[in-house]
Amino acid sequence: MSAQRQFDPSGMLDALDDVIHQKVRLGIMACLMAAGEADFTFLRSALGVSDGNLATHLAVLEDAGYIQLRKDSSGRKPRTTCEPTDTGRAAFEAHVAALEALVRSGS
Repeated sequence: MSAQRQFDPSGMLDALDDVIHQKVRLGIMACLMAAGEADFTFLRSALGVSDGNLATHLAVLEDAGYIQLRKDSSGRKPRTTCEPTDTGRAAFEAHVAALEALVRSGS
C-alpha cells in the first residue's frame, strides 16, 4: 500500500482556521505578518484583487478580531491602513503550524 493511501488527515483539518484559510485572507494575513502593517492600496496591488473583494475580506478579518483598520482622511485621499492584532498574529501562527503538521503527517 502506498504512503498516500495510508495517510489519514481526519481531525487534522479541524485545526485549520476557516477565517484565515481562504486564499485572499491568507494572503492579507501573510502580508501583514511580514510587513507589520500595510495600506489598502498596497494589499489590493499585491494580491491582485478588486477594491470590493479586498474590502469584503478585510471586514471578515476585522470582525474576527484578527486585524485592526485605521482610516486617515488627512490629505486629498482617504487612506486605510491595516495591521494584525495580537489575536490575529496568534491565529495566523497556529494556522501555519496546523498546515505544517498536515504536510509532515503525509510524508
